[in-house]
Amino acid sequence: MANHDYTLAELCICAAAEAWRGDGEVLASGIGVIPRLAAALAKLTINPALLLTDGESCLVAEPVPLGPRGDYEPIIEGWMPYSRTFDVLWRGQRHAMVGPVQVDRYGQSNISVIGDYAKPKAALLGVRGFPGNSISHINSFFVPNHSRRSFVEGEVDMVSGAGYNPARWPNGRIPERFEIRLVVTDLAVLDFGGPQHQPRVRSLHPGVTFEQVQDNTGFPLHRPDVIPTTPAPSEEALRLIRERLDPHGLRASVFKGNPPGDRRS
Repeated sequence: MANHDYTLAELCICAAAEAWRGDGEVLASGIGVIPRLAAALAKLTINPALLLTDGESCLVAEPVPLGPRGDYEPIIEGWMPYSRTFDVLWRGQRHAMVGPVQVDRYGQSNISVIGDYAKPKAALLGVRGFPGNSISHINSFFVPNHSRRSFVEGEVDMVSGAGYNPARWPNGRIPERFEIRLVVTDLAVLDFGGPQHQPRVRSLHPGVTFEQVQDNTGFPLHRPDVIPTTPAPSEEALRLIRERLDPHGLRASVFKGNPPGDRRS
């Protein structure tokens, strides 16, 4: 298979799967098509100890394929109702990849409103579980449209999830175990590993430049001396995604036109 024969969705799935490398036995929650497939791929390739659910109330021994299941029957390993999920969550034994609408330079996230909270331009989901999740366990983000509307100047319109902003923490102290692991977008992979947790470009997707990423970000990004290219998916990863995890091709709906992952081709 040629090294350019993969889609942007497949590139992002493989890049996002890296978020769970080394986590060991934690509950992996991927919210949305790309994050869910990424967690499933991580379970099958780099972290077999991950715990996954069937999306309802049970732990499963292997990832459940997306879409219609046909004759497929999930391999149930245990009961995982809401109450047990919260027990795991509060102990920090979970790593969720979520899809915020806005992210700021501190990693603070918003899924609640756009505009002034008292008179918003748009009302969205509310904060949901973001406050408790963000202070209790590791989180990562998937943002499909890397733009200044998503990565905003100043603070997000409403802080739904905590970030590395000392002004938002009691006594200005960010807890030692607080972590936003990865931010995967359609342009790059970011983290908060720059000086004083400054957002940093961790890798650039094939054919994307640092300048493109910075131009589409509302705050300064840390630029390492060397920025690698996001690795192309392996043949085995593509086989697992296409044949086992997403046989109905739901990933193709994430990015308009299902573009190629290598923009140099």
